[in-house]
Amino acid sequence: MRWYLKTLIHVTLITIGLTPVMTSSMAQDTPKSPASGSAAESDPYQWLEDVSGDKAIEWVKERNAKSQAKLEADPHFNALREDLLAILDSDARIPFVNKFGDYYYNFWRDKKNERGVWRRTTLDQYKLPNPKWEIILDLDELGKAEDKNWVWKGASLLRPDYNRALITLSRGGADADVTREFDISKKAFVADGFSRPESKGRMGWIDIDHVFVATDFGADSMTDSGYPRIAKLWKRGTPFDSAKVVYEGKNTDMSVGAFHDDSPGFERNFVSRTLAFYNDELYVLDADSKLVKIDAPNSANKTVHHQYLALELRDAWQVGDKSYKPGSLLITNLDAFLKGERKFDVVFEPTDTTALSGFGFTKDYAFLNVLEDVKNRIYVLKPTSKGWEKEPLKGAPGFGTVTLSPVDSDESNDYFMTTTDYLNPTTLAMGTIGSLPVPLKNLPAFFDAKGLEISQHFATSKDGTRVPYFMVGPKDAKLDGNHPTLLYGYGGFEISLQPSYSPTVGRAWVTQGGVYVVANIRGGGEYGPRWHQAALKENRLRAYEDFAAVAKDLYDRKVTRPEKLGIQGGSNGGLLVGNMVTLYPGLFQAAVCQVPLLDMRRYNKLLAGASWMAEYGNPDEPDQWAYIKSFSPYQNVKPDVKYANVLFTTSTRDDRVHPGHARKMMAKMEAQGHSVLYYENIEGGHGGAANNRQSAFMQAIAYTFLRQQLFAEAK
Repeated sequence: MRWYLKTLIHVTLITIGLTPVMTSSMAQDTPKSPASGSAAESDPYQWLEDVSGDKAIEWVKERNAKSQAKLEADPHFNALREDLLAILDSDARIPFVNKFGDYYYNFWRDKKNERGVWRRTTLDQYKLPNPKWEIILDLDELGKAEDKNWVWKGASLLRPDYNRALITLSRGGADADVTREFDISKKAFVADGFSRPESKGRMGWIDIDHVFVATDFGADSMTDSGYPRIAKLWKRGTPFDSAKVVYEGKNTDMSVGAFHDDSPGFERNFVSRTLAFYNDELYVLDADSKLVKIDAPNSANKTVHHQYLALELRDAWQVGDKSYKPGSLLITNLDAFLKGERKFDVVFEPTDTTALSGFGFTKDYAFLNVLEDVKNRIYVLKPTSKGWEKEPLKGAPGFGTVTLSPVDSDESNDYFMTTTDYLNPTTLAMGTIGSLPVPLKNLPAFFDAKGLEISQHFATSKDGTRVPYFMVGPKDAKLDGNHPTLLYGYGGFEISLQPSYSPTVGRAWVTQGGVYVVANIRGGGEYGPRWHQAALKENRLRAYEDFAAVAKDLYDRKVTRPEKLGIQGGSNGGLLVGNMVTLYPGLFQAAVCQVPLLDMRRYNKLLAGASWMAEYGNPDEPDQWAYIKSFSPYQNVKPDVKYANVLFTTSTRDDRVHPGHARKMMAKMEAQGHSVLYYENIEGGHGGAANNRQSAFMQAIAYTFLRQQLFAEAK
């Protein structure tokens, strides 16, 4: 079992096709000067932070109705929504699985199962075109029986017979969820079994009679970020309140957790303390309940697999007379390390054009997933007496986004390999290290890619940095600046944007004559920790300068022009979009801003916002607010500037990024007379939708908005 303590802000990276918008503004080379901000500023729209208050909900309904009237009246809307729903509900999608014991488990939504079913099959059946599935739990039936809009969050099964599961569900897709014990053979929840009440938290097996639980235990048990501060060990048959504390963190920590590694022969208990993003401590909890710290840098990502400890460095590390570079991956023996030995094998070291995208273990090998200018290369590592021998994975494709995952890292060297890019449908293969992978499943072509091509280009940012971007568009397109173009970005939390097959982008955008562009800007992880760290805190504007540089490169190459360019992003990408709107007016025509952060004056006061201060800074500190205000769209929007047309979307049930960000920005821009639309889905959590029908609708309104703005025939 792999424990990889890399905490990420999760944004649903389902790319929504956006249509470029018409504007008469000229592109600007430098951002507008931001408005000043102060802690004493009054906020006339703060009442919109009352998530479910009657006044706020009435405000939401009024704007939803206005947006629906405008967008649903479009002659293309209904057909687009139904086409997108058909794609999302298609039985031809690949059912990805996880192996537990002799069975392969999958969670599946389709037209018949709107909320979804948890099901399983055998490997022999899974290899067939149409496997026979045994349904274990039907969420639609459960929701009806319990009158709850349950959304699946996952399940963990207990060794060795895998008959008991801890199933996690949330109401409407929120981060706050419940965990309940389930008997798989009886296909029923266990009466008086382990059950965690609704909260942001987690619960995991130790054995049949014990679990680790980190959740809301009452007053002062949660961090300022809204995550568990206390981890406990709970014994079956005892009151929840009597669970034994194994670790308490501080209120200022991000979160605390305890975990059991059930790998046969390597059973261990761990405690994790996450102080902030990319700042955590990992402890082994020994038989005497003593905590033994894995004394590696807090910024290093720490992985334990069997006898090995792997450290992925984010900062330089001096150990004795040896110095290890940021972005390197080191492997050593865990027991020897805990006894003080500091002997490492450096199995990866980055270059100017390479970064570690991921790594993992099978029973007898390790593997590396390396990005070379944002293109994947897979390598196998074999342990020997002389260190780790490295060679390319047999049968790995030379192009596309390739991911590898072990089928069962405790028992075999089998792996699943997925391959995808923007135009070629995702494929799933299964292999054993040392032999060629065998194709298992492939996604059908949901759109006709004939005449389209993928290309990679590089823009030069304001400070001279080389910024890569991918472009999907017609082959041999006439470069006359007239192509409607969608520019997508994220640029935060070391998350990399790599090519992937998106039937929705294909159906609603590139096959309709649009060009699709993904910018690999700083703040992401495309070139490892250095790429991320280059746009942290006081350097945040670099991410936006990179995004602007890509837009300008598209203009210089005569792919498009400001009147034909639209942008899109969600979560941290929504902050990106908000800043591109306010700091670069005239650079593009339309923007879709999804589940965004926008009020950086108060972001750390709203829901999980306090956990992101390592990324953005603390606005309550005057010296930090001095730079944060330069990238706070809510403070920087002005009434006398011509901005792009904007569609804001969010979710009432998003308990990660507060819907108040989008609400307040919409209200302020609307009052200033800007061209803005707004839609807030009641369900969906941070992903914006709780089922396929909602997803199809949310994507359809985004595409339709952009089509109305950017396609000349839609005017």
